[in-house]
Amino acid sequence: MTAAMILLALVTAERLGELWLARRNTAALMKQGAIEMAPQHYTLIVILHALWLVGLWVLGWDQPVHTGWLAMFLLLQVLRLWVLATLGPRWTTRIIVLSGQPLVTSGPYRWLTHPNYVVVVGEIAVLPLCLGLPWFALVFSLANAAILAIRIKAENAALANLRNL
Repeated sequence: MTAAMILLALVTAERLGELWLARRNTAALMKQGAIEMAPQHYTLIVILHALWLVGLWVLGWDQPVHTGWLAMFLLLQVLRLWVLATLGPRWTTRIIVLSGQPLVTSGPYRWLTHPNYVVVVGEIAVLPLCLGLPWFALVFSLANAAILAIRIKAENAALANLRNL
């Protein structure tokens, strides 16, 4: 088993774990009366991330792992864990709003409006660079930027609407 295969297996397991956690949190929030906002673009996000991960497996499984980029990727994972810990049961992959709950302003949210997206932008670029795939990083970063433009606009509208409730 190559170092790239181990890295990709760990990232795949992380993503599957996150999907499980997101579904669990979404279901719990919905039971509390939360609603999903702007679900139309969610399928695009799922497709992008699935193609990104499959593409990395196809093109990168036998590539050497560049330690400098790996260190950056691991730093992004620390930020990811900080975001997850800060949001706790409110973290999900969808835009879910629960009326009456204050916006999270602790942890990385003290400095960034959308720290989770900082992590995602970084991961989409950095993991392919770990595997020596700069063109792959560029293509998926551009596609991710287009989808995140839609997503962040929708999330900001949902949060503004929540503030007005």
